[in-house]
Parts: sequence; C-alpha cells; structure tokens
Amino acid sequence: MLSGASGVGKTEIARRLMQLPAFARAVTATTRSPRPNERDGVDYHFLADAAFREKVARGEFLEHAEVHGRLYGTPREAVASIVRQGLICLLVIDVQGAATLRRNKAEGRFVFVAPPSEEELERRLRGRGTDSPAAISQRLAAARHEMAQSASYDAVVINDDLDRVVREIAALVISWRQ
Repeated sequence: MLSGASGVGKTEIARRLMQLPAFARAVTATTRSPRPNERDGVDYHFLADAAFREKVARGEFLEHAEVHGRLYGTPREAVASIVRQGLICLLVIDVQGAATLRRNKAEGRFVFVAPPSEEELERRLRGRGTDSPAAISQRLAAARHEMAQSASYDAVVINDDLDRVVREIAALVISWRQ
C-alpha cells in the first residue's frame, strides 16, 4: 500500500513501479471528476455518488473513505485478481484507507511517501493547477495530519528524487516478498 499526502507524487511513483514486471496496480474508485489525461478504468473507476454508495452497501470495497469531499475505495475483486496472478498488488490509497486496512488486518505492507518539505509540497500542489488557493490550504492542513501518522507505516520514503524513490520502494517490496 502506497500512501502519502496529496501532491507528494504517489501517482507518478505508482506509474513507474507499474513498468516493472512483478507489479500490478489495483484500480481504485472515486466520485471525483477526472483530471486532464485521466482515464476511467485506468487511473480510477470514476463513479457517481449513488453508484459508489451502492457498491459500499454490497460490500464490494476492501476499504472506503471520504477524502477532500469525495469518496474513494478499493474494489475487492481488483486486488483478488492481481493476487491470483501471483503479482505484487500495488494499492495507492490515502492515509484513512491505509488505517482501515491495518485495522482489518489486511495482508501487505504499508509505505508512506513524504515530501522533502512542506514548502516543496505546496509548490507541487500549486504547480498542478487543479485546486483553488482554499483547496490547497485544506490539502496542506490535511498533509500535516497525514505526515504525523507516518510512524504507523512499515517504511517511510522521502520523494526528493523520483528515480531513487522508485528503486527504493521496489527493493523494499521485493525484499518483503522473500
């Protein structure tokens, strides 16, 4: 499970890990709108609020949470399908989702991706150009809370060099499988 504050680089790290043959990413679901270049079924399953809640009621998610006013969840079948193939299932989930999975004793390891600094995180969030100044302030406040929970993870990596971070996470995960 890969977690970290919004804007820390989880999506790019996951994209690069997915280029390695042992990894497969479980596509999670959300009620937020797609960002430019995001594709339904590839980046997320983009669902209407009612459809998401129906899936929750049917028990189709391993975990689900509300984050920044939108719903997010991990479909059980997406994970099961990857595990059946003998691949490393990569989940990119928020801190709430990771906490739920730990409480439910989910199999797997948890990696927290931290920014090099709060200033750098703010620069990345502003650079995306997808959030209002108020939303960025909310994300930064949430990031402080999320970073305080990093001690509950199996590993913490600082995303100050993307290539190094990808190598480090891949090595950690492969060592945990042995």
